[in-house]
Amino acid sequence: RPLYWTVRCPGLISQSCRNLHSQVWQGKRCWQFLPASAPRPSCLPIPAPRLPVCPSLRLGLDVLDECTGTLAFWLEVREENERRTKEYKTSQMRLVSCIPTQYDYKILIAPSNSPLQYPAHGFSVVPLKITSIPGMLLIIMSYTVKLQWNKDRYLMNQVIEGQGGKVLSLSVTSVEILNKILAKITYTSSIYHLKTTDMAHFIYEDYEAMFPIEIKRPAVPVLYDQGNDINSQVTITTKTFLRYKELRALIKSIRRRYPDMKIIIADDNFDTEKVEGPSIEQYFMPPSQGWFAGRNLAVSQVTTKYFLWVDDDYEFLDQTNIEKFVEIMEAVPDLDVLGGSVDGGRFYFTLEYEEGDEEEGGCLSRNQGGKYHNIPGFDHCFLTDGVVNFFLARTDSVRKVGFDPQLRRVAHSEFFMDGLGKLMVASCNGFAVGHQTRQKNAKYDGFRHPGQTDTEFKLAHHYFKNHLKCVKY
Repeated sequence: RPLYWTVRCPGLISQSCRNLHSQVWQGKRCWQFLPASAPRPSCLPIPAPRLPVCPSLRLGLDVLDECTGTLAFWLEVREENERRTKEYKTSQMRLVSCIPTQYDYKILIAPSNSPLQYPAHGFSVVPLKITSIPGMLLIIMSYTVKLQWNKDRYLMNQVIEGQGGKVLSLSVTSVEILNKILAKITYTSSIYHLKTTDMAHFIYEDYEAMFPIEIKRPAVPVLYDQGNDINSQVTITTKTFLRYKELRALIKSIRRRYPDMKIIIADDNFDTEKVEGPSIEQYFMPPSQGWFAGRNLAVSQVTTKYFLWVDDDYEFLDQTNIEKFVEIMEAVPDLDVLGGSVDGGRFYFTLEYEEGDEEEGGCLSRNQGGKYHNIPGFDHCFLTDGVVNFFLARTDSVRKVGFDPQLRRVAHSEFFMDGLGKLMVASCNGFAVGHQTRQKNAKYDGFRHPGQTDTEFKLAHHYFKNHLKCVKY
């Protein structure tokens, strides 16, 4: 939307177009908006209504250009910029603890209980990039010191050895000089890695301090423009198999409350039927690919920040309020999955995992009805490890875990098993959906309740994939 705009200048006017600056890029005339404080270039007529984008495009939203354009466009851009800033701040909150402390956003310097002061926590560097080490001091009145350092441009009474290596020693006779040198020490990793840790040793006589240096490549933010209504925040997803009648009843109930929300359907029926309606995307799969393969397909097509998972035989009720769940997810950025209730039942569980040894593997047990504690500020919600098949989830978080397509028939807890330690899961009262009256469907039941062979396959799959020797459901 902000890449092309409909502003047109009537001619060679030096002041009317003072906030437009033209450039020639790849032989084309392109324009960029400059902030109000920028120099005022002269304005040339725009040759075409659709303008090529300048590589250095910047939007100065504080000034409304006097060329003929629409105020509505500028308001739209301003609103989008505000949403973008808010979404970025929210995404950054997910990088720190959900229980804020004074240490979340800063490097923690260890006080000099020994003569050595150093960064005890929070020092992070980019791979292969020179970075100053903050907070290093020696607190002592008189001394002769041997210290690590990597420069040799100080006074003549100092001795420096090991420059550019893994161990750097420094001998000086002045604490003032030493601390000036310490303030200029830099660290550079010698290998490229996305995320690892090195340990630094800071030694003076019989005193030794160790502190971690986190080496990580910063990630580019991936943000979702949530727009101004619930339809740009949430997509409803479902998987259907041998239940077109129930699927159409589900859609009808959704449209009573959310007439414009996008619905994504993964369909692996043998005899397919086209499901018509506005804002419906139906994706056909090869027949009988299974439950988790369909979930992967549906979630892969979501373009909103959140998706709501529903089974194809559910029905929306008057109390099916998606907005309330979005409010909770926005207020608690650490949450990844938020479950509700189906027909008044809240299925949830915790998982207990014992790693075991390298050869035999670990054990995992499911504690149905298990929970941890309430979410601060939301007494009707509590943290757990798995929830019912009716949940609101962060699209990016679920994609990182995924649904194992080898689990075709009976699989639900297995998603949360794979997400253990990766997904923050909660269950809340007041978020409900109904279940349609079950109809006899012998063909469907044959797939829904597989035989012993499928169960044995699933256990053998867990044995290798999850390195488990025992699973207790």
